[in-house]
Amino acid sequence: MLWGTFFPLTNSLVLPRQAYPGYPDYLPPPSLDPWYSPPPDWQVAVPGTPLSIRSPAYPTINIRNCRDTLQILYRSSDTHGNPSWSVTTVFIPTSHSPACGTSAQTTNTTCSHGIVSYLVPSDSVSPDAAPSYLLQSREPYGEMRDLLARGYIVAVPDYEGPTASYCAGAQAGHATLDGIRAVLASTDRIGVPLEKARHAIWGYSGGAFAAGFALELMGAYAPELRTKVVGGAIGGPSPNLTTVAQAMNSKDTAGLVIASLVGVTSQWPEAGEFLRSRLKKEGPRNATEFMKIEKMAGVEALMAFPRQNVYDYFENGEQDVWHPTIQAVIDRDAVMGTVGAPPTEVPVFVYKAVDDEMSAVGETDDLVAKYCSRGSTVLYHRNKLGGHNDELWSGRLRTMDFLAHVLDDKRSSNMTVPEAGKCLTQDVAVPLDVLYLLPEWWWTGVP
Repeated sequence: MLWGTFFPLTNSLVLPRQAYPGYPDYLPPPSLDPWYSPPPDWQVAVPGTPLSIRSPAYPTINIRNCRDTLQILYRSSDTHGNPSWSVTTVFIPTSHSPACGTSAQTTNTTCSHGIVSYLVPSDSVSPDAAPSYLLQSREPYGEMRDLLARGYIVAVPDYEGPTASYCAGAQAGHATLDGIRAVLASTDRIGVPLEKARHAIWGYSGGAFAAGFALELMGAYAPELRTKVVGGAIGGPSPNLTTVAQAMNSKDTAGLVIASLVGVTSQWPEAGEFLRSRLKKEGPRNATEFMKIEKMAGVEALMAFPRQNVYDYFENGEQDVWHPTIQAVIDRDAVMGTVGAPPTEVPVFVYKAVDDEMSAVGETDDLVAKYCSRGSTVLYHRNKLGGHNDELWSGRLRTMDFLAHVLDDKRSSNMTVPEAGKCLTQDVAVPLDVLYLLPEWWWTGVP
């Protein structure tokens, strides 16, 4: 799916310099880092159990407004509920002092109680392109910077899991929810009294896909989180992988179509085997070229396959790509709204550009209608200005208002959250705020 990795290329997640010799200030990639290995008998742990904690997470911090970091390797479940694991990286705001969490600091207004699970678009099937690794270099869009500036603790899970299962919805939902469990089990390490901790989920584009599945699965998979998760924001969702992949094929984003096919089938061995078996063995569009995607970050995938017709890699073209073996997996694991709905007591803010070129707004209209028919609490903004990438930026301040509403009980005239079990759809006209197009070094002074 499109998904924010490519916007803009000069400010996207790219491999840190540790990919090259001579830069000791960066951790090695997960495939070379022994810490990314769960301890013996980890499978018997309860999902969400912290298995290992690394503090600080990074030798240096390259994200503004962040004082400290830590990483939690935790037990999770894959798409099928089998034991798996993942990593979440926690970023502590500068306003949250080391003394926070002690009895003497419980009323200190600078101490954070709000935690945001921020689901950065991963857009890759390489475990070495996991957010927990790439974010040591920088963040792509400045949203983490803004969250930290507002005093929120930010937790970024590797929701694709150890196999980097891009577009596998249940995998993403489980890893997100278990990441929240792991953070709540480690509040003593981040200086937040458990009884005061309040959690929200936010994702745009690819991150919205993970956020949606997490919210849909919460009631059945992690019902106890309904007392801790107080809201979710889903921005620029692409609810159906089939229609999104069809829209992106032969476009600049064709590389993400390849990544999505490899990613979703990685959780379904029969479909994955079928996919690889149908790739051409000869010619310029062949299996070797196609499977190079497994070593690429999202930006690299976009640069490697621009405007290519993905069907050209398959013996029977389009017929192979949408063969029932693959289509059944997509319908089951890569369509939002198919596994449930957000719990009624967790309000959800959905925002979408009416002219989103990656996914028709009607699909999000239908998703919201489905949520509402099942009793969810939804505020839905349909922005008449801009497209998919524009809404990434123009939706940020509205999301911040929503998070302030659910995490801090702060009301804004720009944000009318309906009462529990109700829905409100608003057509808005919010222009792109050009300030957010400035690269991170503009704000930090460090190019």
